[in-house]
Amino acid sequence: MDKSGSLRPLTNPGNHDCFGCSSTNASGLQMKFFTDGEALFSWLTVPNHLCGWDNQVHGGILATILDETMAWTAIHFLKKFAVTLTMTIEFHKPIHIGEEIRVEGRVVEVGGKREATVEGRLYKGENTLCAKCVGTFRLFTAKAMVKLGGMTEESIKRFDFMIEP
Repeated sequence: MDKSGSLRPLTNPGNHDCFGCSSTNASGLQMKFFTDGEALFSWLTVPNHLCGWDNQVHGGILATILDETMAWTAIHFLKKFAVTLTMTIEFHKPIHIGEEIRVEGRVVEVGGKREATVEGRLYKGENTLCAKCVGTFRLFTAKAMVKLGGMTEESIKRFDFMIEP
């Protein structure tokens, strides 16, 4: 898949410390997301300090990559904040530190106003499936996130461009 040509980058204000997507978190993954209008994509190489056994990327890090991608997928396509309820991951092949990986996210099903099922897939090389995940996400409006204490009103403002009120 061509990561430069037909894909549109998603805006991330970057003024936060998220381990998955903040460009300013030096210890994080610094994921950037792109879309073709149907799915979300990210490419990254996991740094050495997130190593598991024998130069393999730690499974918890792979779960984080999938979770971050699926959450951004839900946020982007459904225009709501998304909080993970469940995740089921199947690991198929190891990924090694230093290998470029591609992760994809797609909304599979929307269950009313408050719940969505999202799928994430992680590939290396040309198209070798290494892990796949299905997650159930609770969807919230900006107002509900503030009311429940999930985010402050100041934090919510960072997402005004992509979330419906």
